Amino acid sequence: MKAIEQRITNAWQGRITGCQLGKPVELLSMRQGFDALREYLELDGALPLRNYIGYHENKHVVEAWCRAGLERSEPDDDINYSFLSLLMLEQHGLELTTEDVARFWLRLLPMASTFTAERAAYKILANRGNEWFAERGEIGFDLAECSDNPYNDWIGAQIRADVYGWVLPGNETLAAELARRDAMLSHRRDGIYGAVFIAALGAALANQDPVPALQAALAMIPEDSEAAIAVKFGLALAGDIDGGAQIRHRYEGMSPVHTVNNLAIVTWALYSHLDDFSAAIGEAVSAGLDTDCNGATVGALWGLQGDRIPEFWTEKWQGRVGLGLAGYSELPVAQLIERTVSLAEKFSGK
Repeated sequence: MKAIEQRITNAWQGRITGCQLGKPVELLSMRQGFDALREYLELDGALPLRNYIGYHENKHVVEAWCRAGLERSEPDDDINYSFLSLLMLEQHGLELTTEDVARFWLRLLPMASTFTAERAAYKILANRGNEWFAERGEIGFDLAECSDNPYNDWIGAQIRADVYGWVLPGNETLAAELARRDAMLSHRRDGIYGAVFIAALGAALANQDPVPALQAALAMIPEDSEAAIAVKFGLALAGDIDGGAQIRHRYEGMSPVHTVNNLAIVTWALYSHLDDFSAAIGEAVSAGLDTDCNGATVGALWGLQGDRIPEFWTEKWQGRVGLGLAGYSELPVAQLIERTVSLAEKFSGK
């Protein structure tokens, strides 16, 4: 298998696996907090977390998302956005604009599958949009209105950014620019910077060791931004088993779905376990906050720089990827990989 194909295989498998690991306890973590999450994992005998989570009756946990009921990767916004990025790049290539992203949302992304900043932006698009979204060209209002919302520095744009890095190996500048165009529809400031950093890091990991790659990705965002500070804090904690606790303490009182605190967890978990996929996604999830988003992001980034994803993780969901987009309910991961590899080769001129 060619290097680019193996990396993208790892990225899709890692992202889907990490998302599915964190998905069962996402609502538990966000609505009841870290102590409730830890209590549930202790009840399951799942600490340290190194395998899918079992089901124990809890109103915030869905049995179908847990170990015994897992037959496919169940639909989730993290994976919806990754596939949506793929579709947008297939149609518009590197000329993708923020306006194109808006049109794709209205055509393919159900409003009920959006949250926080994306939901706020979507409402404006739905209320203000008429004929403008049908074809490329001028639109009837300033899209900046969509990002003028109280959630525009939360995690939504960060979870939409991965694929831009996958298809542009070694070109972190262009990966960052595509992520910025996407993020601008709903986010501002650190909400954009988190997305830019993740895309750039994914691209940089293609031809640099992990630490230089991180520095290259950091160069894509303002040095004094809270997102950059969070990355540096997470990296400084790499290898510290209490890193998750220190991050939660530093950002106590911040929304559990903010960009900054979750970005620190992603960096800490990934750079603590660059040689151990199970530990990387396990620590990202068990640290709390936005468990499925962090598991997905860490899983993908680990896959870009690491060895093959252990089969016991991927065999459970049988290559079946559930989706929640108009016209798409499930696709085989092999198709997602093939299409992403095709784009990466096209953009690199191979």
